Amino acid sequence: QQSLALAHRLIVLQEAGPEQLPHAYQHKCSVVFQSSTSRKTLSKTQQHLNVVVVGHLRVEKSPQTVFEIAQALTPNDGIRITHLGAALDPALGQAALATAQKHPHYRWLGGVSHAQARQHIQRAHVLLHTSRMEGGAHVIMEAITSGTVVLASKVPGNIGMLGAHYTGLFEWGNAAGACHLLRQCRQSLGMGLNSPNNLLAQLTAQCQQHAHLFAPAAEAAALHALVSQALHTSS
Repeated sequence: QQSLALAHRLIVLQEAGPEQLPHAYQHKCSVVFQSSTSRKTLSKTQQHLNVVVVGHLRVEKSPQTVFEIAQALTPNDGIRITHLGAALDPALGQAALATAQKHPHYRWLGGVSHAQARQHIQRAHVLLHTSRMEGGAHVIMEAITSGTVVLASKVPGNIGMLGAHYTGLFEWGNAAGACHLLRQCRQSLGMGLNSPNNLLAQLTAQCQQHAHLFAPAAEAAALHALVSQALHTSS
């Protein structure tokens, strides 16, 4: 709190960030989206919906919601989930192993390199992001800049990156709501791009509208403008 009071400028990483600050400090707050390099979209299978979850297993990331989603789905749904991330909480690691053993459409690969994670994202149809709290998830921008759509929990950090009207949001902890969206995405694989019920196409269009926010040039310009304004004000 003392740091917030002493700072001349405050930077948050997504549009809902200023609302999380005390009202007295919001006037000196600026939003600067982090950036990510763009990647080519890799070939995506049409045999099933390929879903990737990227995040170490800890309470803040709500891996339990991922487990509940896997338990609610069946192999006949045509949805496969690949979960990447080290078990920072051993109990959650045991839960991941138990889920994988009982539900073959879910697999947990543990910790992988950043390069491997990005390749999984590039191949996936959907990045599933279930966090209970976020400051501004880098994995969301990595998905969007790789041509992969996002389904995310409706928490301020995710809303601030995707927009309040983004179609792919579900209530935090609501595994049934997430499963509904995933099944809609699976059904979209057999639809034409112009079909009004093609959720994947809708999400792709919405993500493309946000992609410019995460360009390195946009982050650099925002930081240069902020520093310039701060120097001008203090001179």
